[in-house]
Parts: sequence; C-alpha cells; structure tokens
Amino acid sequence: MDPYDIIEHPYVTEKTLMLIEKNNALQFVVKMDANKKMIKEAVERIFEVKVEKVTTRITKKGKIATVKLAPEYKAEDIGMRIGIF
Repeated sequence: MDPYDIIEHPYVTEKTLMLIEKNNALQFVVKMDANKKMIKEAVERIFEVKVEKVTTRITKKGKIATVKLAPEYKAEDIGMRIGIF
C-alpha cells in the first residue's frame, strides 16, 4: 500500500507543537482502517526516519496518530519540512 494513502495530513494544534518540543513526536490524521504497524512503516518511508512508538485515538476529526521518533531524529526537522513552523 502507498504510504501517502495511509497518512492524510499533519494534525497541528498548540498541544501538538508542545509534543514536538517535549516528546520528539508528531501527529497525523490517518485513514480509519490503518493500524499502528502500517502507520509506522508509512512515516518511516515518507520521512526516512526511525519510529519508536505509535499511539492512535479516534476523534470527531478522524483517526489521529501520535508518532514518537527515535532519539537520533528530530521532530522539529520533520515539522519544518512539512510546513508546520
């Protein structure tokens, strides 16, 4: 499956900006039928990083995935590349 089919777009709020700084994590809106393994592989392929952990939650806006990156990668760098900052 194409990784761009799994990840729809970044999810940006004040809380997600704090997650980037404190937890080295990003949030994305993902397809409802995507599981954690699919999300991890998609993020690793799109951004060429290693993912440490994926957590998901379902909201009115859809399924939100919080992706914690491995310590050697910076979430701020990815945020800059995708236009969060």
